[in-house]
Amino acid sequence: MVKAGDVISYLQMCAEENTSFRRGMNFGRKGKPSVILMSTRPGAPYKDRVEENGRVLIYEGHDNPVPSGGRRPKEVDQESRSPDGSLTQNGLFYEAAQRYKDGRSPAELVKVYEKIRTGIWVYNGIFKLLDASMVAAEGRRVFKFRLELIGNQETIELGRIELEDTRLIPSYVKLEVWKRDGGECVKCGSKTNLHFDHIIPYSRGGTSLDEKNIQLLCARHNLQKHDRIE
Repeated sequence: MVKAGDVISYLQMCAEENTSFRRGMNFGRKGKPSVILMSTRPGAPYKDRVEENGRVLIYEGHDNPVPSGGRRPKEVDQESRSPDGSLTQNGLFYEAAQRYKDGRSPAELVKVYEKIRTGIWVYNGIFKLLDASMVAAEGRRVFKFRLELIGNQETIELGRIELEDTRLIPSYVKLEVWKRDGGECVKCGSKTNLHFDHIIPYSRGGTSLDEKNIQLLCARHNLQKHDRIE
């Protein structure tokens, strides 16, 4: 099982979720948490962003792949329903957020994976879907979804997974750390089973916003370190 901060490949991500991802939004997978794929890299197709010191993700909905009338996807409003009347992924996530806000269901749990560069993904953890809206953006309307990272004070009923108290490390920090550490464990040089580690843990006052407090560790050295300050 991957942990928040683990660096994985696309194939590892698919193996972890037992599916082959063909889209970035994947709602309600037979009792399992939903999954979204995000990116805040320059040139990313959607404007995802992180707020509130890494606790909140604002995720942009996805475009219609083939709009009618010969228009390009970025020229038309994002849709909640397909031409046959069924809910799109946008619509499914939006309806789930409305059910939660109205008190009709608990918050949808969403696993978030982030692409930081070609072939390199990071598992960002499990989030709760709390809100959704449509906003004006560059001459059209797009969906915006608000998700909040679950910390270790909450236990969720998925095999009773305990999650460490952490904060989402911004993409620019991950990229700087990846370049600085050369894509390998700073302890042994391993290039596999890597993890973005807080040198001073967040629970002890460490920050996720400064690359000086983040390092790459392999699984063995991350386990050895655990919550110690070295």
